[in-house]
Amino acid sequence: MTTMDLLDEQAIRDGRSTDAYFLRTEEALDAADRDPTVVAEVTADQFPTGAFEVLAGCSDAAALFEGLPVDVDALRTGQCFDGGPVLQIEGRYRAFARYETALLGLLSQASAFATRALTATLAAPDSLVLSFGSRHLHPAIAPMLERAALVGGLDGISNVAAGEMIGKEAGGTMPHALLLCFGEGNQANGWRAFDDGVGPDVPRVALVDTFYDETVEAREAAATLGDALDSVRIDTTGSRRGDFRHIVREVRWELDAQGHEDVGIFVSGGIDREAILKLRDVVDGFGIGSYVTNADPTDFALDIVEVDGEPISKRGKLPGRKRVYRTKDGGHHVALADGGRTDGGAGADETIRSVPGNAEPLLEPLVRDGEVVREFDVDAAAERARTDAELVGFGEERD
Repeated sequence: MTTMDLLDEQAIRDGRSTDAYFLRTEEALDAADRDPTVVAEVTADQFPTGAFEVLAGCSDAAALFEGLPVDVDALRTGQCFDGGPVLQIEGRYRAFARYETALLGLLSQASAFATRALTATLAAPDSLVLSFGSRHLHPAIAPMLERAALVGGLDGISNVAAGEMIGKEAGGTMPHALLLCFGEGNQANGWRAFDDGVGPDVPRVALVDTFYDETVEAREAAATLGDALDSVRIDTTGSRRGDFRHIVREVRWELDAQGHEDVGIFVSGGIDREAILKLRDVVDGFGIGSYVTNADPTDFALDIVEVDGEPISKRGKLPGRKRVYRTKDGGHHVALADGGRTDGGAGADETIRSVPGNAEPLLEPLVRDGEVVREFDVDAAAERARTDAELVGFGEERD
């Protein structure tokens, strides 16, 4: 049987999903009988930048370190960050050296997806925004995408197996393929088949751009399904869209003129933040895919900052174990772990030895001596992302 290009979970847990030079490092340290106790930190930026991102992937990181003789602290899933460590490991270096590659991958892509999802969510706070992106990724990582999308605040997911894994039911209605199976001129038969075939808990959302003008198909779908119709979806190919906002407004006009003011309009296909901002006042919901999945991975790095109790770092990195803090006004602070606290403090764009007395530490226990000590709730993470985003002004640099 031909196999797919994917690693099973055990290969990752065993540390075989690693860059080869970490195995060479293990061999060299073993030959030298050297295995120091180190503190290593995962950072994207050494200093706060004001451009916040959203941390995701913590549940996978916890699973990676489960059973290893290390202690791990991390920000909470959904926390916004713009500098300083998001995760910190303490232990004998050879106990976790080979896991660096996998750890960075688990955090980098998930955080990028969650950040894009939150950006989309905040662009349309009163609209339904759904994740349609799993077709753009290797299917093996669909659960990671869908979890990150929910952390970022999206209202639903589409991938069935991913939903089963993360405990969230996938949603969706009809593709163009359904209507193509009935042929041009027979769209009504396709809409009726859908209404007859799916369960009552599935929203009746008719795709209305397969063969004819969107306004024509929207009118016909409303006439066919009547009061059963919840929404129409427009997924028109970009080459045929023209002024998409104008098309949507025409559909709205046609539906209203026919007495279907309660039928919503849902749009999908190449939707990004700019499209959401342009359409959010004339549509009820969005399906987004490539806008999330095309996000560049967050450029995390893991660096040793302490060896056998002594601060150390390579050039361009900051030595010493650190802590990150959030003040009640949204300030983000990075300080040496033994730097103390004062009643005053520097601004959010400074790295300081002391932090304001009202600042709250953000790094919290994730793993203690190989035991996972944190629970993971995607709904709580999404709420944390929204709350923290408002506090720190997430996305304001994009406006």
